[in-house]
Amino acid sequence: MNISAPMRTQSGVLSCIGNTPLVELGERLRPDGGARVFVKLEMTNPTGSMKDRMALAMIEEAERRGRIQPGFTIVECSSGSTGSSLALVCGAKGYTLLVVTSDAFSEEKLNHMRALGAELLLIPSHGGGSTKALFTEMISTAQALGERPKTYGTDQMNNHDMLVGYKKLGEELWQQTGGRITAFVHSVGSCGSLRGVATELRRRDPEITIVAVEPTESAVLSGGPPGSHAIEGMGAGFIVNHWDDDLATEIVTVSTTEAFEAARSLVREEGIFAGPSSGANLVAALRIARRLPPEAVVVTLLPDSGFKYLSTPLYRRAS
Repeated sequence: MNISAPMRTQSGVLSCIGNTPLVELGERLRPDGGARVFVKLEMTNPTGSMKDRMALAMIEEAERRGRIQPGFTIVECSSGSTGSSLALVCGAKGYTLLVVTSDAFSEEKLNHMRALGAELLLIPSHGGGSTKALFTEMISTAQALGERPKTYGTDQMNNHDMLVGYKKLGEELWQQTGGRITAFVHSVGSCGSLRGVATELRRRDPEITIVAVEPTESAVLSGGPPGSHAIEGMGAGFIVNHWDDDLATEIVTVSTTEAFEAARSLVREEGIFAGPSSGANLVAALRIARRLPPEAVVVTLLPDSGFKYLSTPLYRRAS
């Protein structure tokens, strides 16, 4: 053993956030004669989700401005991934976290938040899945709790601090592709990730096509009515604050069934185990790739790991 060799380590778990791999899809998924498709493996972040980026940015930007002090409680509403990411960051920094969430979301997500130290306040879904009414109640409850003394509500639906973390994601994509991006495709939840990445990419190249993805069952960005769907992490059922009509070049709708099947194809054909919003992103990215020439480059994100959905219909099935 060479005890004089330098140790290749990182300083704390928060330093492991970001710098995730970008992988090109193989021929079995890539459309014949279509563009190359690259997926960014955001499940390699510490909690298995891209939301680690926004959680770190929201907390550190608030610290920098003196909005959070030792002994404070952080409050947020979340379907699971943001809550787990905030729990990781708050645990590392010594803050208490209260997450307003619901039984509409997977047991893995709820248990993951608890395991990381978060206290959960559950809003019943009454079997309705992800709906506008549920998200509205979760948001209003979290906002009210955030008004208490020695409490800071991160308010992800309106917090622009998250864009700091997602602009860094855009920088990574630009560097990893050598600036050769034809189209960027991504789903809309709070819309912070789409806005942050798109802003950074268009700063570098205004001609990049930006494609927003939403559930077919709740296609409000496309002018449709809100509805219930099972693609966790996207499709709030209303026009979110971070959305701007000029943000995306076009909007693509993907059904829950399409998203689930694409996620299963991804693990069968590529060995990449991802969640339902990853499946939705993949469906949309492949549609865009089919109409582009072979030298074009389509990039999308795989926001989280399939391990968060083992108890859901996505992976809980006979085969």
